[in-house]
Amino acid sequence: MLLTGFDAKRLKKLYIWRLIKDHNLLQTLTRVNRPYRDFRYGYVVDFADIRKEFEITNKAYLDELQLELGDEIASYSGLFASKEEIEAEIADIKEKLFRYDLLNSEIFSQQISQMQDRKDVLEVKKALESARNLYNIIRMYGHYELLEAVDFKKLNELYGETSRHLELLNLKEAVESQHDNSNLLNVALENILFQFRKVSEEELIISDQLKDMLRKTREALWGNFDPADPAFVSLYEELKRIFSKNRLDEISQEDMRENIGTLEKLFGRINDLNRKNDFLKMKYGNDAKYARIHKRILENGNITSREFELGELLNGIKIQVDEKILLSERLLDNEPYFKSMVLQMVKSSFEKNGIAFGPESVKYVNDCVTKEYLNQFQGIWA
Repeated sequence: MLLTGFDAKRLKKLYIWRLIKDHNLLQTLTRVNRPYRDFRYGYVVDFADIRKEFEITNKAYLDELQLELGDEIASYSGLFASKEEIEAEIADIKEKLFRYDLLNSEIFSQQISQMQDRKDVLEVKKALESARNLYNIIRMYGHYELLEAVDFKKLNELYGETSRHLELLNLKEAVESQHDNSNLLNVALENILFQFRKVSEEELIISDQLKDMLRKTREALWGNFDPADPAFVSLYEELKRIFSKNRLDEISQEDMRENIGTLEKLFGRINDLNRKNDFLKMKYGNDAKYARIHKRILENGNITSREFELGELLNGIKIQVDEKILLSERLLDNEPYFKSMVLQMVKSSFEKNGIAFGPESVKYVNDCVTKEYLNQFQGIWA
């Protein structure tokens, strides 16, 4: 009798003693979901076993939404998320954004502006967009404690910055599709490092440009702090192949132009690798040791696949180890003792961060950490 037109906001408990179906079921349940003071939940005492009917009705409702919204239904699926699902999505967002500075807008802007791969920027934007959507869902459900998990206000600012850079990349793509290499806008937006100039003594000019491009590419490669990285090894081998292919003064103009184009692409890939490495290094206070350790552990693949979890683990270890060394650098003179000391810190950091571990995992992380410290102490650089 009280389903249609009845609105008592303070009603928080509903007793169901007969089976209700379809629209009437949803209408009945919504009697106890009105906002009222500090109430966060409505309660249903079910004597009629409505579970099956609720599943049928809810599925029909979602199917109707699917027909109406099409692919956009994915944007609304979070509206039905549980607290656990929201927490899992927050963890995924942290993982996708781990390598970016989410505290300093200026640094984040610099990081984003260096990215030229549209797909990479789009991934960052999607993660930030998910955070915006989650903020509203968290408030709607009243899970206010989850608002402390990340700085949603800051992420919203970073979303705007990312969107602007993506618009710029979209503009570049639109210009490129015209296939007009003489277009000055294309040159300006692409920010290319080589620009062909038709002047006298053309062959000498091209040769100088090729030598200069080789120098820049080689220097960019040497600027990498992790030569054990498989990506670095691959780039190094490719550069060596170009370098040793022919003497510069013996190749034709056509070969030189081809090599310049190849080097431009290689230079871009090297800079992209260095950029990603620098982002990672910043997560450890610009300590290259821990950026290398981070990558070795990820490559191992048996400890954790979530970078933000690994970051928390390693930063915990870093604080403890650096503190001990600051008090006495002589610890590094006694390698067995140093390894034993770090081992305890590795174990405590695993436990503190709630990451499941076995003896192999602890040993591997300990070996990685101690090797980096001892190499640095002995002047052996990676």
